Amino acid sequence: MKTIQAYRFALDLNPGQERDVLAHAGAARVAHNWALAKVKAVMDQRTAERSYGVPDELLTPSLSWSLAGLRKAWNAAKPEVAPWWGEVSKEAFNTGLDALARGLKNWSDSRKGARAGCPVGFPRFKSRRRTTPSVRFTTGAIRVEPDRMHVVLPRLGRLKLHESARKLARRLDNGTARIMSATVRCNGGRWHVSFTVEVERAERTPDRPQSVVGVDVGIKYLAVLSTGELVPNPRHLVAAQQRMRALGRTLSRKTGPDRRTGRRPSKRWERAAARLGRAHARVAHLRRDGLHKLTTRLARKHGTVVVEDLNVTGMLRNRRLARHIADAGFSEIRRQLAYKTSWNGGRLLVADRWYPSSKTCSGCGAVKAKLALHEREFTCEVCGLVIDRDRNASLNLAALAAEFDTAGSGPVAARGADRKTRVRGQVAVKREPGTATAGQTGTVLPQGRTIDRVLTKAH
Repeated sequence: MKTIQAYRFALDLNPGQERDVLAHAGAARVAHNWALAKVKAVMDQRTAERSYGVPDELLTPSLSWSLAGLRKAWNAAKPEVAPWWGEVSKEAFNTGLDALARGLKNWSDSRKGARAGCPVGFPRFKSRRRTTPSVRFTTGAIRVEPDRMHVVLPRLGRLKLHESARKLARRLDNGTARIMSATVRCNGGRWHVSFTVEVERAERTPDRPQSVVGVDVGIKYLAVLSTGELVPNPRHLVAAQQRMRALGRTLSRKTGPDRRTGRRPSKRWERAAARLGRAHARVAHLRRDGLHKLTTRLARKHGTVVVEDLNVTGMLRNRRLARHIADAGFSEIRRQLAYKTSWNGGRLLVADRWYPSSKTCSGCGAVKAKLALHEREFTCEVCGLVIDRDRNASLNLAALAAEFDTAGSGPVAARGADRKTRVRGQVAVKREPGTATAGQTGTVLPQGRTIDRVLTKAH
């Protein structure tokens, strides 16, 4: 099975190498801003000409928004716009132009309704100080050195790694991996290199192929499994809140930048901002590590994993719980399970968003009309079952796998979950909400987006 996978390693750059990488990232920013200004100028000119009644055939020729079109325009103008263009790799300019081409396409598709998700705004200019420095290499000498502690990138040369690249080197030596691109990026004050690799993965089988586990994510417990296991929520952001507030107060007392007057930040402000950035990066790394360990364990052990299709964006509107919901990483759990279940020979089923997993009794199937968030125990008025609401939800999610297998992949003659639970009486015991396998799995290329569909069975 061939998949696209990313390997990321920390770098140890000397001052000269860091200046070279920043020069490449700056070149990408210059190309992006120049092309964006060109596109906006042409669009404004054509709009003004239309307002004057100029026919369409006499309008200013439009500028192609594709990567090839933007690259052609940049190559014609770069001797005047960037006379230093020969000092950096051509991949630096390609990085900025590619980002703009994808941004314009996403904005256009969003306006036409051809792109799912939230509306996408028009691309904006990249700031010199607020933009995360990044450059992507797709051609040239990209390899891992035999000592596995150095990598070679075009124009940047031999860069030392902070950690061993043996995991990637073993696959490259065995011929089961092929490097497609490499991205150098600064995150939290540390430089990383990410390799996008086409990997030939061996077919695997979960430890318990017939096992089904329902996963109900939450704040009190990060995940409650239908097996009865409670995965505690480490709350990394809450644990680091006191230190981050102290760092924020220290930063506020320094002389920072002022866009209105053009004042530059002081060196002490820059050092304080770097300390705060490292604190945020540490929280993100701890969260990512915990989620990877949880999802890997579930995907390797169980043949079928069932989760909910949560409206995380809507949940974040709750100002009292938004910070805790974002800290838990609900959507990241589902994203990781989507490709890890495929890698390990399992499957991921996604329950319909309107399925009342917490309101449905796992014993008799009766559905409550209302269940407040502060009610942590589910008490069934029909059979008298008393159970923790999160455990009850996980059991209901696990039961969906049997209904999905019985119905098959085609439509079934049964009614799905109500959009809103009826206030009067009990809803029918037999409920068959939509479930489906997750969408396309595997880590997508950096210029793409994750495809994540939820298929529902016909009502």
